[in-house]
Amino acid sequence: MTEVPFPAAQVHFGVFFQGVNHHTVWSHPSSGSQIDFETFRQVATTAERGLFDAFFLGEGLRLREQDGQLLDTDIAGRPDAIAQLAALAGITDRIGLVATQNTTYNEPADLARRLAGLDVLSDGRAGWNVVTTDNAWTGENFRRGGFLDHAHRYDRAAEFLGIAREIWDSWSDNAIAESRQSSSWLTPGAVRTIERETEHFRVAIRPTLPRSAQGHPVIFQAGASPAGRDFAASSAEVIFSPFGTHFDAAREFADDIRARLVTAGRPADDIRILPGTQIVLADRESEVEEKKRWLLEHQITGATALSLAGQVWGRDLSHLDPEGPLPVEDPETTAISGTRGAQRDGHDRVAVVKQWRELAETKRLTLRQVVIETTARFGFAGTPGQVADELTRWVRHGASDGFNITPYLVPTGLDDIVDLLIPELQERGSYRTEYTGTTLREHLGLHAPLTRR
Repeated sequence: MTEVPFPAAQVHFGVFFQGVNHHTVWSHPSSGSQIDFETFRQVATTAERGLFDAFFLGEGLRLREQDGQLLDTDIAGRPDAIAQLAALAGITDRIGLVATQNTTYNEPADLARRLAGLDVLSDGRAGWNVVTTDNAWTGENFRRGGFLDHAHRYDRAAEFLGIAREIWDSWSDNAIAESRQSSSWLTPGAVRTIERETEHFRVAIRPTLPRSAQGHPVIFQAGASPAGRDFAASSAEVIFSPFGTHFDAAREFADDIRARLVTAGRPADDIRILPGTQIVLADRESEVEEKKRWLLEHQITGATALSLAGQVWGRDLSHLDPEGPLPVEDPETTAISGTRGAQRDGHDRVAVVKQWRELAETKRLTLRQVVIETTARFGFAGTPGQVADELTRWVRHGASDGFNITPYLVPTGLDDIVDLLIPELQERGSYRTEYTGTTLREHLGLHAPLTRR
């Protein structure tokens, strides 16, 4: 019998409410508004009913464009993440609240204060997904423009995070008077002024907020590049990854992250690995493939297929029939415009087109079918019992610590997961039956913040 390395491991769940994307099936009759507070409320409270660790918001600082026009196949228009999460803090009790915030186009003193505010208001449930941006397209929103070279974006992120942590540590543990008879509200000398000058920042601040019950907001990071993995190993407490479908790829990634943690001088269990995934549940095994096909057909519409193919060819393909053959023209060989998004950035477009043509010929596929085959996201599909078995296998064999679930419908996309899948996991002993802590750090089973050990 194969040894199970983590026989008592339990599945951790987060829910990822995406930013700009085309994967949410907004056209379905049961789909709600993408921007009304009621939608966010329903998703967050359903996740809390399901004992999820966190509600996680993606964010886009700029709408994507293609050929000079807004990419209107995308869903976009999210309100500011911290504003949304502050509102959700008032109607939830336990679930963590994680904001995606960019280190390239923010300043540490301001963002650290806003994140600390969310952490204090939620009584220790805040998290920060640290992201970077290197393209001038997003930079056009800001005075600095796209000044930051790709190679330096994690340098700036590391400096940014270091300053934020100093700000969060600036109040001593006994800063606030414990008695109304004290001579002052603040203990004299309890707040330290932070003065830092680095390559990217010059900061002089006397921070305004004490720490929350969890010490610091939990630091999340998403990235699979070598630089992103190194940044996670040195600085993050939770890492997302794109390895949420194939077990072997996920375990290879997880083993690599744990090895990098040890190299960075941290324990191998000092980070939680939560790949992004989607889950499709069917009542009967015979219905699984049909439901998967339905989902892919709705995620990759004809217009979306032409848009994604246009990114590969480097030209407008909107005049083509998505149910017809691939374009006969060769792709443009010039660098892809940043306004098309980053999906194909860095790929040999001639090689991709060759691969697509071979696939179309071998399987007799239309343009849209090729796009579905090559770009569609997937994760887990099956009956609740089948999916529960597989998720349990992942966490107990070290491929991940859980999953950040992207529901393909909002606000109802978590209902089957909470009502059908989670009871199956609980029956296997691989999911909590109640919250045992009050903070996000406790839900995830994390150690104290890196600077407070």
